[in-house]
Amino acid sequence: MKPSKFLIGTLTAIMSLCFAFVLYAGTKFNEVIPLNEPSYKHKKPIVQFTHKKHVADYKAGCGDCHHDKAGKPLKLKHGDNVDKCVKCHSKPGEIKGKNAKGMKSADKRAYHANALHDKCRGCHKDYNKKNNTKKAPTSCNKCHKK
Repeated sequence: MKPSKFLIGTLTAIMSLCFAFVLYAGTKFNEVIPLNEPSYKHKKPIVQFTHKKHVADYKAGCGDCHHDKAGKPLKLKHGDNVDKCVKCHSKPGEIKGKNAKGMKSADKRAYHANALHDKCRGCHKDYNKKNNTKKAPTSCNKCHKK
């Protein structure tokens, strides 16, 4: 007796789902990542970045945050090793006000906090504009919660 196409299709789908589940389950990443860089003293409370929420709920891809030296999105998959931001954005803290006057944006992003603020605020502003909302926070105290 020959198995039906429906049975073969169903078994194939179940096996594919099981395989995908095993791959995803093997991926290790923290649900919440404290953005605490110990190389400098933070002036505001540490941001608790909700990695899982950004990926699952907001459909952010790895390359939306992680990029190469030229600023181009990295093609990553869950479980890949990723360098910490401070490896490239290695100047501690943030430069702003009169200290930053006349500096190019790229030079400011050498500072760790400037790089994170630019990336996060930019993405949040784009999200709000695209979705005609104000859900994504763009002010200091919305991310740096006490």
